[in-house]
Amino acid sequence: MTHDLQVRDSWNGEPPIDAGTPVVSQTPKVATGLRAVVRSVQVTVEQMGIGRTVKAMANVNQFDGFDCPSCAWPDPDDKRAGAEFCENGAKAVASEATRERADRAFFAQYSVKELLRRSDSWMDKAGRLTEPMVLREGATHYVPITWHEAFALIEKELNALPTPDAATFYTSGRTSNEAAFLYQLFVRQFGTNNLPDCSNMCHESSGCALSESIGVGKGTVTIDDFEKADSIWIIGQNPGTNHPRMLSSLLTAKRNGCVIVGVNPLREVGLEGFAHPQEVLGLLGVSTKIGSLHVPVRINGDIAFLKGIMKEMFEHEDRGERVIDRAFVDSRTEGFAEFAADICAESWDVIVEQSRVPRATIAEAARIAMRSERMIVCWAMGITQHASAVGNIQTIANFALLRGQIGRPGAGLCPVRGHSNVQGDRTMGISERMPRWFMEKLGAEFGFTPPEKDGLDVVESLRAMHEGSVRVLVAMGGNLLGASPDTHFTAEAMRRCSLTVQVSTKLNRGHLVTGRTGLILPCLGRTEIDCAAGSESSKAHGRVARSTQRFVTVEDSMGKVHASKGVLEPASEHLRSEVEIVCGLARAVLGARSSVAWEAMSSDYDLIRDHISRVVPGCERYNERVREKGGFYVPNGPRDGVFTTPSGKAKFVVHPIPRWNLAPDELMLMTIRTHDQFNTTVYGEDDRYRGITGGRRVIFMNRDDLAQRGLKSGDRVDITSWFPGSEGQPRESRVAKAFMVVEYEIPFKCAAGYFPEMNVLVPIGSVAAGSNQPASKSMVVTVTRS
Repeated sequence: MTHDLQVRDSWNGEPPIDAGTPVVSQTPKVATGLRAVVRSVQVTVEQMGIGRTVKAMANVNQFDGFDCPSCAWPDPDDKRAGAEFCENGAKAVASEATRERADRAFFAQYSVKELLRRSDSWMDKAGRLTEPMVLREGATHYVPITWHEAFALIEKELNALPTPDAATFYTSGRTSNEAAFLYQLFVRQFGTNNLPDCSNMCHESSGCALSESIGVGKGTVTIDDFEKADSIWIIGQNPGTNHPRMLSSLLTAKRNGCVIVGVNPLREVGLEGFAHPQEVLGLLGVSTKIGSLHVPVRINGDIAFLKGIMKEMFEHEDRGERVIDRAFVDSRTEGFAEFAADICAESWDVIVEQSRVPRATIAEAARIAMRSERMIVCWAMGITQHASAVGNIQTIANFALLRGQIGRPGAGLCPVRGHSNVQGDRTMGISERMPRWFMEKLGAEFGFTPPEKDGLDVVESLRAMHEGSVRVLVAMGGNLLGASPDTHFTAEAMRRCSLTVQVSTKLNRGHLVTGRTGLILPCLGRTEIDCAAGSESSKAHGRVARSTQRFVTVEDSMGKVHASKGVLEPASEHLRSEVEIVCGLARAVLGARSSVAWEAMSSDYDLIRDHISRVVPGCERYNERVREKGGFYVPNGPRDGVFTTPSGKAKFVVHPIPRWNLAPDELMLMTIRTHDQFNTTVYGEDDRYRGITGGRRVIFMNRDDLAQRGLKSGDRVDITSWFPGSEGQPRESRVAKAFMVVEYEIPFKCAAGYFPEMNVLVPIGSVAAGSNQPASKSMVVTVTRS
């Protein structure tokens, strides 16, 4: 029996053997405060020890330190606090800098089948990977392999493919700019544009929508704009858990008189009460209510709600009030007449029914918008992971354009990114569909002709792997299995590969569902010293030489590029940097076909940045500017009031209101994450801000929905998702078993549960129109007693 059959037998979607039983308590009223400080100290000292904790936490997000490996929320441009991190940032640093090791003894002890039965948090606690490991065909355990042997194995598989397009190269958002630039160069010199990345699953819809509406697929504000705004709208986002440092910016805005509106099916504690952990009163439990208005919109009712606000604004305009910025609309936009006709034609009954927001609440929200002269609109995956995601975002853009709220201080659009360098990776060329001008500049710089055919995104890559046309997967970081939709489909797709390669710092479930051969290549973390010597022998004895230390660069959620320099000794002498791994791959695979100076760039990152400065617009004099205190902003036309669309004008884009058509027994379910995880990395089993401890297999439901089904909190249910079949075929269904019901404040016929556990319910074919991003937050489900 081959190892992939053994893995398949154990991959059944049941709870892991160490899964805890969830305990439900009262939801807290205040976020952070002393409890967050205590928890941060506890988790860092437990995992790193006192000395490493002090050293690491004193350098995270500092000008001469390292960028937090968690979210992409920007650091202050000028003055920074001594503790410039949040509780979840502390967990991310502790997880990476842990003293625990998943070494060769660990893999000798546990078979792949045994590891698959463990929870994600158990795997994270196993510790840092220490040396390259291989799972050969027919084997039950990973065993060590040298770097030379690993690169030779990859070279053999890649160069034996019938076409370069038979391989796909995934990228995580934690990859540095330097590694990302070289990675896409290597892949394109190999001959393919198959460069899927985590943007395909989180903010691809934002990029698609904003590129058409305003000419750039990024946000248009800086962190300083938050201090100047008089209204901030948080739509489909939970700052308290997913971007906790954002709460400090919101607190400053609130104290400056800003009105903050939260639009979310769930009432999140971060906007209800924030006790700043770096203020004396915050430590004593004194909190500030951040949110001025909570709008409990039904899942994916955002277009209906926003259209309701704008219809209210048009009606005030019709009564002679000056609401719409006519000068801005007439001179700086196009498509307004069609947009206005669509808004005016919408029925109030449909708006209220499909948003599930009372007319009075819509009117109150409209009054806030009409009074606002400096409005910022923020959103995250509660907006982007729907079939109508592109329409959701373009409706947000329409909302901002009505009063000219783009390109002025204190106003603009703010898609809040997740991974700490996901935006930088895209700037560096990590995309299956880069513009032609980029490809031409890349080819001219390195003397080759990049492939012209568009590559595959994540969903397309999974389909190609499943059907066998893609045979090799190389993943530069991340957890593709845990992040992707349709878990069983994704697992089967990975098993059908001849080779899967994972560049990682820690063990995750994606390492356990492999092709016929699976490789793990361990890399340095963001917290660790990167020594210029770059060889195992130079690191084998004693401490690395500080005089040869290198730094990398990242781009935050608001377009600022800055340096990141690790401070801790590497977890193992066998680790290599991401750059060294990419250069090693390129030398092995491309050989004499490439004239690129891979060896030189592997040692000297300044050489990479010199190339970036000549290829990537806005990165001129890269080496000089990134050494300036805090770095530099990449150009952003709309941020400066210049719309970079073909016409030079922003575009109003019309979208219909998505309609719910649920049967009486059906619910709309969205995935969320806990306060004890970052994306697919699960640090523990608790969700303190929702009152859940000791377990993750829960489904949050409305009281009336429970009553209709004869259920109560604590009951166990199986969840079945439903998706339209192909023409003439019955609906598809998928099942997630043994989840505990939790009564929660969520709109009627809405439900929520944690990912990655709920990803098994998301069909591979359920994607956003226009962006092909998985629709993980709008699943039609039914629940039955287990």
